[in-house]
Amino acid sequence: MQSPYLCPMFSTTQKIGVLGGGQLGKMLCLAAAEWDLKTYVLDTSPDYPAGQVCTGFTAGNFNSYDDVLAFGRDMDILTIEIEHVNTDALLELERLGKRVYPSPASLNIIKDKGLQKLFYRENDIPTARFELFDSEKALKEAVRTGKWSLPLVQKTRSEGYDGKGVAIIRTLEDMASKLLPGACLAEELAPIRTEIAVVAARNPSGEVTVFPPVEMDFHPEANLVEFLLCPARISPLVAAEAETLAEHVIRTLDVCGLLAVEMFLTTDGHLLVNEVAPRPHNSGHHTIDSARTSQFQQHLRAICDLPLGSTEQKIPAAVMLNLLGEPGHKGPVHYEGVEECLALDGVHIHLYGKALTSPFRKMGHVTITGETTDEALKKAQIVKNTLKALSLKV
Repeated sequence: MQSPYLCPMFSTTQKIGVLGGGQLGKMLCLAAAEWDLKTYVLDTSPDYPAGQVCTGFTAGNFNSYDDVLAFGRDMDILTIEIEHVNTDALLELERLGKRVYPSPASLNIIKDKGLQKLFYRENDIPTARFELFDSEKALKEAVRTGKWSLPLVQKTRSEGYDGKGVAIIRTLEDMASKLLPGACLAEELAPIRTEIAVVAARNPSGEVTVFPPVEMDFHPEANLVEFLLCPARISPLVAAEAETLAEHVIRTLDVCGLLAVEMFLTTDGHLLVNEVAPRPHNSGHHTIDSARTSQFQQHLRAICDLPLGSTEQKIPAAVMLNLLGEPGHKGPVHYEGVEECLALDGVHIHLYGKALTSPFRKMGHVTITGETTDEALKKAQIVKNTLKALSLKV
């Protein structure tokens, strides 16, 4: 029987170019090294996390047409660790025959949150009611005239990630102090019971797999995920619906590689797609320690058009904790409590290699595994209270 995959043999000589040298790039390069795949990274400084582990590093700007084009000409496959890259250069590289995953066309939709929401509407993908505005002033006028009522969620159309570019506007005072400048969208504040995410993967041959849904618990001040629970505490029926929805979204967007689909489970039991990220994602970090295939290996399998791996959990429960820079600390980093946490069974610490810490900066993550969610959560609370990223006193 003929294989459905495009590559007749497994090659370790092909060059995989990664736009972005942060922690996602680092973990992708580490996964590639297990199979002797060659990874090359484009970013502004080799001191960034991925610069420490990739095969080769090119200093440049992934938002620059010339830098991306020059970098990509020497690659066989191109992928990303951040969606805010120069897609015009990627379109030209695609025209030149390079394999670019995710495709620049998909990226252009996803990296503009307005286009992303319009795509959902046009393709009957459930999402919260929204409207696009040319500026924050236009949104303010819509509220003043009663076209939109408070509370609402404002999102900037570009450059938003890790809690940036989102403002929850509850009062007129918030309108005066929290409204973000520029082109934006207003979104109805959904009645959220639980926020979940499903990481899906698709290869060019059309195979799709999805990881089990995870439940996200956000830091109230930083608007970043603080705890992530797998499996999510939702019914099997809702979990199946979320997985089906994620598969539908990755196929409809025509994304190859990974797609993290963030969703709201509303108080009346409906699923709404919040937004997506076409790359390895914070909501999949636990898979390194708890799943048969990590999200990073799955991304490599997908972009190399290899058979996708099993997404089954190999341990009953996992909690992922983001290690954020402590408030009031900025400068060379010092980690406190590492030894105490490593003494706990099932605690897996991942430090990203960032030399400088600052308040709420992602410095690493910890996956805590256990036989039950309650057991893993109890250990996660100990880790949260013990492990700290502090500035080094000099």
